[in-house]
Amino acid sequence: MKSIFDKSAIKDLDLKNRLFKGAVWEELAREDGHMTDELFEIYEELAKGGVGAIFTGYAYVCKEEQPNPRMMGIYDDSFIKEYKELTDMVHSHDSKIIMQIVYGGTQSNMGYDDNIIFGPSAIRNEISGIMPKEMTKDDIEYLVNAYANAALRVKKAGFDGVAMHGAHGYLLSQFLCPHYNQRSDEYGGSIENRMRIIVEIYENIREKVGKDYPVFMKINSQDFFNGGLSEEESIKVIKVLEEKGLDCVEISGGNESTKAVLKNNLGPARKIKEQSQESYFKGFAKKLRTEVNIPIILTGGNRSTDLMEELLNEDVVDYFGIARPFIYEPDLANKWAEDKNYKAKCKSCNGCYHTYGKRCVFDK
Repeated sequence: MKSIFDKSAIKDLDLKNRLFKGAVWEELAREDGHMTDELFEIYEELAKGGVGAIFTGYAYVCKEEQPNPRMMGIYDDSFIKEYKELTDMVHSHDSKIIMQIVYGGTQSNMGYDDNIIFGPSAIRNEISGIMPKEMTKDDIEYLVNAYANAALRVKKAGFDGVAMHGAHGYLLSQFLCPHYNQRSDEYGGSIENRMRIIVEIYENIREKVGKDYPVFMKINSQDFFNGGLSEEESIKVIKVLEEKGLDCVEISGGNESTKAVLKNNLGPARKIKEQSQESYFKGFAKKLRTEVNIPIILTGGNRSTDLMEELLNEDVVDYFGIARPFIYEPDLANKWAEDKNYKAKCKSCNGCYHTYGKRCVFDK
């Protein structure tokens, strides 16, 4: 019988359990994206708490494009030294840490009155209201290089892997989405064309970091609105990346650049009230498992160890991404190790997303 506390490995990345801290924008970095003591302390809490690996909050790859206030940066070499202190600390507690990197695009809380924001097409974002500049091929080449250079910095800083954020309505997700990608060149139209920028970014990252360094991809199972990425298309993207050498895929869902997704509770951080609503992307994971062989991380609504281990023993997924419950209880992994029947306290209310430092609104 498989357990969430099995030891395993992704490539040469040894993991003490099957639990990943899902990425959350903490809003605790400096305005220029550099580390603060508060941010360091949050990751120290998690590392001490027993989680096998941590996905950082997303880090922006271009200095001129910061999707949200006080998010982590990785846009130049000045970050390497301070992040090395972070990774050394996490490793000292027998945990691993993977940096998630992103170009946000029009899904932003920053306004951007003057800065040029890239998009696959000049389609206004339904949520932010931002109208992007349709990317030229030179712009695409610039962004591909920015991702690859950021990934190399991630490796130099001692992170155990790098994760491309291709979900939730950020730029790479918008390239995959027919509603936001209405290009007529080789980067638009068919899913093979819409995924082209992601494949180019992956190939350039791999060239920079080498064949042995773990590279992850976070992708929507589907966008959950008419005109969005479908499950069948998502599977095609993952299969192509697997053929190119991708080491692990993290499954999420919901394009948060779209009003219908937020209105209908179809985003990545859903409000759930009962166990039947947990692990809400498991249906897609079951389909994906029949198509690919790379490890699958299922993120979204994982709360109960019995349900997670059921999915594990059905060979549906290999790992579990958990975000909000670790915000409430950074030591949740240790609690589960002591008592598999322990019930996570998270109420899935999303109150934490509206607090300073993304902290739980309930007393502990």
